[in-house]
Amino acid sequence: MSKTTLNIQARRFQKHPFHIVDPSPWPFFGSMAAFFLTFGLVMYMHFYANGFLLLFLGFILLIGIMFVWWRDIIREGTFEGHHNSYVRKGLKMGMILFIISEVMFFFAFFLSFFSFKFKPNYRNRVCMTA
Repeated sequence: MSKTTLNIQARRFQKHPFHIVDPSPWPFFGSMAAFFLTFGLVMYMHFYANGFLLLFLGFILLIGIMFVWWRDIIREGTFEGHHNSYVRKGLKMGMILFIISEVMFFFAFFLSFFSFKFKPNYRNRVCMTA
């Protein structure tokens, strides 16, 4: 069967233009690799015997899982044709909203820092004079 035939057959059962992600094992394995990386880093900083080995294993696993996870996403979008115009629009909107939320977070963080820096609250201090 050709690619267009498979897409046409898949579209017959799908009643909307959006892509529903198939279950993937990569988030679970990625979290395990991040745990190994973090735990190995803590062990290495505290001079345990196999801390560097666990740190290196977690790092290699995390890089490998990132590679296969992105490979699957690229395969979905290019070869399987799941990323149509509606999905691309949703991905772009999600990235824009993420960037805007990060900008607002850092703006609020620095605003609170400068607020405490330039207008300290002296009323809450305890008077230590006897």
